[in-house]
Amino acid sequence: MLVSALPAALDGLKLRAELAAALGSDGWSSPPARNAALARLRAALETGRTQAFARLDGAGGGLEAARFLSSVTNSVLIALFAALEAEDEAGAADVSLCAVGGYGAGELAPGSDIDILFLKPDRACPEADRFIEMAILALWDIGLTVGGAAARSVAETLDLAREDVSERTTLLSIRLIAGNRDLAEDLVRQLKAEADASTGAEFVEAKLIERDRRIARAGRSRYTVEPNIKDSKGGLRDLQLLRWLAQFLYGADAFERWVASGLLTVSDVEKYLKAADFLWTVRFHLHDLTGGKDDRLTFDLQPEIAERLKFEDGETESAVERFMRRYFLTAMDVGALTRLVSAKLEADAWKSRPRGLARFLPGTALDGEETDPVFTVRDGRIDFADAKEIEAHPVNLMRLFQAAAQRGADLHPNAIAAVGRSLRLVDDTFRSDPAVARTFFSILLDSAQPHLVLRLMTEAGLLGRYLPEFGAIVARTQFNMYHRYTVDEHTLHALGLMREIEQGKHPADHPLATKIIGQIKHRRALHLAILLHDTGKGQGDQCIEGAARAREACERLGLPDEETELVAWLIASHLIMSDTAQRRDLGDPKTVIDFARTVGTLERMRLLLILTIVDIKAVGEGVWNGWKAQLLRDLYGATAAVLADGGAPDGEAGAQVRLAEKAQKAREALRNRQARLDPGFAAAWAEDLDDSYWLAFRSEDRLRHAAFARAVHASARKSAAAVRIDRRRAATEVMVYAPDRDRLFADIVTALADLGANVVGAHVATTRSGKAFDVFFVQDAGGKPFGLGRPRARDALLERVRRAAAGEKARPPAGPREALMRRRSMAFDVKPSVIFDDDAAQNATVIEATGRDRPGLLAALAHALAESGLSLQAAQIDGYGERAVDVFYVLKNAGKLSDLSDREAVSARLMAVLAEEEDAWAEKARSRGLARAEASAGR
Repeated sequence: MLVSALPAALDGLKLRAELAAALGSDGWSSPPARNAALARLRAALETGRTQAFARLDGAGGGLEAARFLSSVTNSVLIALFAALEAEDEAGAADVSLCAVGGYGAGELAPGSDIDILFLKPDRACPEADRFIEMAILALWDIGLTVGGAAARSVAETLDLAREDVSERTTLLSIRLIAGNRDLAEDLVRQLKAEADASTGAEFVEAKLIERDRRIARAGRSRYTVEPNIKDSKGGLRDLQLLRWLAQFLYGADAFERWVASGLLTVSDVEKYLKAADFLWTVRFHLHDLTGGKDDRLTFDLQPEIAERLKFEDGETESAVERFMRRYFLTAMDVGALTRLVSAKLEADAWKSRPRGLARFLPGTALDGEETDPVFTVRDGRIDFADAKEIEAHPVNLMRLFQAAAQRGADLHPNAIAAVGRSLRLVDDTFRSDPAVARTFFSILLDSAQPHLVLRLMTEAGLLGRYLPEFGAIVARTQFNMYHRYTVDEHTLHALGLMREIEQGKHPADHPLATKIIGQIKHRRALHLAILLHDTGKGQGDQCIEGAARAREACERLGLPDEETELVAWLIASHLIMSDTAQRRDLGDPKTVIDFARTVGTLERMRLLLILTIVDIKAVGEGVWNGWKAQLLRDLYGATAAVLADGGAPDGEAGAQVRLAEKAQKAREALRNRQARLDPGFAAAWAEDLDDSYWLAFRSEDRLRHAAFARAVHASARKSAAAVRIDRRRAATEVMVYAPDRDRLFADIVTALADLGANVVGAHVATTRSGKAFDVFFVQDAGGKPFGLGRPRARDALLERVRRAAAGEKARPPAGPREALMRRRSMAFDVKPSVIFDDDAAQNATVIEATGRDRPGLLAALAHALAESGLSLQAAQIDGYGERAVDVFYVLKNAGKLSDLSDREAVSARLMAVLAEEEDAWAEKARSRGLARAEASAGR
């Protein structure tokens, strides 16, 4: 049935009268009269937008505002059509103006296009074409963005709907606004006849494929921390999809029919409306802040919307984190509704059955098959044979998911609903029940894809109730640019990756992990450590708090004390290996000794390596790379040598001896390999460099470095440089051999920064003969080896480094770059800091400088250190989204920087560099805030 325009939010009669008065006797052909009429329509739209925003109240009112704004637009279009019709009755007589798509459904956002369709006769009609052209021009002139303002005949519209499922979808909510009713009713009649004649399965399948493609573009997970509230999984488009499918298959009263049949409950419909209301509210504020139709909930906008929606800081979460948690919980509700509707479509044979978990797991489930007496299979999904039995045997709540994992089948919505109704049974008795724990461990340890089963448990509400420690991180966000997913989703990603390593699926990317994972003796402890490693987030020191929560969980699960302490230790230590590998000089014996003392045994180091790898990689795309992988492998190898005999019973002194012996063996190996080429140089080179060099590099690296230095020595050049792609480290290696001097390091990193090369690591060696042998590893902005596939870029880099090494005056470090001040980064408050540590290195003082990341930061910091009269031994560069951590091993007069006044002076210089950047960002953020405030006031 064709729906006419909805009740007007504006007084349409008055608006039409005002248009008639503005046009007067001159009509649309008079520019002054036309401009006056258009101005009145624009004023009506602006008044309507203001009144629509007034309907927002905190985190609600969005659905009402969207409907109100749609109604305002109806009134404007009706008035415009009437005014044009008065000018050209003949042209208007054969035209229907219809709303379609989301606007046809009566919902509209302030920055959205309006989806309209002009219907015209099948026969050629120049008068109708002229009228439509005049109407479209007027729509543009009053500021309405018309999305696909189509002008078609009924036959053309039907042909296109048959070919294009998207076009057919937009017509599901077709609504006559003004004009010829007969044309519109004829189209609706024929659309309905074709729908009745079809099975509907083709349409449903096409819409679901379309959804998969949309989600793939927006990011498959509904838990990405910068979601698109329209197109991301669990967003507004998913809600609209449910409505479109219902309308196509069951008519306008589909939801009512589903409630009457018992598939949906009144609570489900309330959930639908609540989700729509919240998402529309957010969308209104998004469009207002961006001045357009941008639906991306980016970092810079999240705090402002949180403030508008009246979220406040809590004890453990900031206002913006609480807002985003509400968003993700809403997305979970939308996902649950999507599952319900999909199951209904399966039951009614409108769509082919998805294989659910069976896409990933072995096994099949056939209807009517009993997996055991407690469960059965309905519509290809696991269900309770009798949900009433849950009350007598609550363990069946957990066994349901075990059955799904074992059979590789998805869960029936009835089963999920039964779980939701029974969550009150998950009390302390349930949590301490050994039978429940055994079933849970079967899911965790034996499932081919445990993360999929645990995600189902999370969305059903069971996992968070059974493990309250995990429940506290469900839908929790961390407001930074480093983490790409909510905390619970990150955890499940990590667990899934660990299982893939166990299954041998990543031998090339993770050769060491693949080799050692089969040697691990405490497999259950590893699984639990991964599952619980981030449960301390937002509770203070996440490692300490997470370990405390893990102890409580393990005790409830019945683990022995020794295993409980191992899980707690892994969680308390889960950042140590990555911090050591990425922020410390692995050529310094003290680094290896301290780490060996921390892990104590090879078993613990194996466990910690696996946990570290999956934790980093599960952060998001692009965070894990070959550079980090190699650093971890190097640290593991160096430490394994210290722990080779089952630990270090002879203490630090014994470890020092072992490392010194390892360095000496490396020297002898090089002398033996180089003896035939240049025995004199080989002997001198072996003694010229201290132990840290010989411990930091592999044999193939040392041979290459020696060949480079020998060639420079033979050519009698004072300085030289070389560049090569190091695929093992996923970085470009830059070698520099030159007379040692002040500012050498600073000049080189400045040259690298000028070409956009990001230094990720550097080893600085000074020979006993006064030469500097520096090795830098650099990447491009995408985390790949600099110049990969671009020989000219590498040549330019080589020439610039050669000139810097030869003493050519380097450019001053670049200041804040306006073009790189991306709006997303402005949302974050990065506290600059400078920390000194005399205990972390054997012979140097370690300085850790933290601040907002930017190109040229390392060069600026290096110049500040040079101005302080410090020489560098090594540098490690680490990044966490918007935050950079640059670590320098420095010497003052060949010793540690121990003088307090010297430290204060160095700290002041470094803080000045970091604060200068922060001041620039703060000013930019302030200016942007003022501009938005003015724009909002103007609205």
